[in-house]
Amino acid sequence: MQTRWTDRYALRTQSMKSSVIRDLLKLTDEPGIISFAGGLPGADLFPIDAFRTAADLVLRRAGAHALQYSTTEGERPLREMIARHTSRYGIAVTADNVLITSGSQQALDLIGRVFLNPGDHVLVERPTYLGALQAWSAYQAEYLTVGLDADGMRLDELAAALRGGPKFIYALPNFQNPTGVTLSLERRQELVRLADEHGIPILEDDPYGQLRYDGEHLPSLVTLDAEYRGSGKASYSGNVLYLSTFSKTLAPGLRLGWIIGPVDVVRRLAQAKQGSDLHTSTFIQLLAHEVARSGFLDAHVRRLRHAYARRRDAMLAAMTRHFPPAVSWNVPAGGLFIWATLPSPLDAVTLLERALAAQVAFVPGTPFFPDGSGQQTLRLNFTNACEEAIDTGISRLGRVIAAAAGDCFPCP
Repeated sequence: MQTRWTDRYALRTQSMKSSVIRDLLKLTDEPGIISFAGGLPGADLFPIDAFRTAADLVLRRAGAHALQYSTTEGERPLREMIARHTSRYGIAVTADNVLITSGSQQALDLIGRVFLNPGDHVLVERPTYLGALQAWSAYQAEYLTVGLDADGMRLDELAAALRGGPKFIYALPNFQNPTGVTLSLERRQELVRLADEHGIPILEDDPYGQLRYDGEHLPSLVTLDAEYRGSGKASYSGNVLYLSTFSKTLAPGLRLGWIIGPVDVVRRLAQAKQGSDLHTSTFIQLLAHEVARSGFLDAHVRRLRHAYARRRDAMLAAMTRHFPPAVSWNVPAGGLFIWATLPSPLDAVTLLERALAAQVAFVPGTPFFPDGSGQQTLRLNFTNACEEAIDTGISRLGRVIAAAAGDCFPCP
């Protein structure tokens, strides 16, 4: 008898959906398409020479170790470096508070595996990072949502959402994906206070924090939580789990991220990771450590900031020149994304079909909303294209939007 594998799938697979962004990236490999779709750093800025030199050094000095199995928690020199770097921002942790993961996406999955039961609620921003929704929907989570404005998570909605009893709060305070919005200092402080008042932990996802182009650095939620509890920099209070990654500062192909948390939480997450992949690649960890140490990472990030600020400004200027006046957008102070809103009744999913025909791509906003709303929104990535390509692509997209608007609002 022929096996019907579909009859064998677990019930939780019904909650699994393919990523719109991953699917779009397949389409945008076609020649001639200018893509603003992925959350991609600039490939032309990858430090390839530094990686080539580091790979040779790692293999010559520690080749046998680099190619061997390692500990689940991660290579201690890398964890110590992350702890030192993190402490510069007021988060006093040690290597024992750090778990190395195979990208921050694995970190989200491990958190779902350890913390979420079917039907548990997670409080998220509206919209929020699609990868988090994918990871936790697989564990049959449900979502409480809080809207965003120019200063981030709206506090007038937060208190009511907290009464729904979420397992934790998920927040991207710096240059949020997908909107590029930054949570203001006052709202960060109030979020920490309300979370403490309701006894609900925070998951702070911070992949873009170092990529600020305007204004001053704002303290992280984990730092503000320590200050609120009176522990200061001397100790990590543990009410906030902190996630970050090398994907946006070194290279996403490393698949290298980390979780900072209380030692007992890190231990339990490591147990979950053992059942997933045993450990993150030893060679990749040693390679990243070799590249990042001795001040190289700081210098490279400064280079990225300069280049990405120019590309952001180029996209904003092109949008002003080429988009119809009825389209609105934000001006992010950092990160990778600009968030745009189309006039009703235009629909971004429908518009994408026309855009692809015109050889330009973007991500419709709807997948970032747990309730499937946001039909008039779209996300544009400005870091993975040169300034000339940005102007050409935005010009194409502007003509597509104008034509679609003309169909909806024909001249009398």
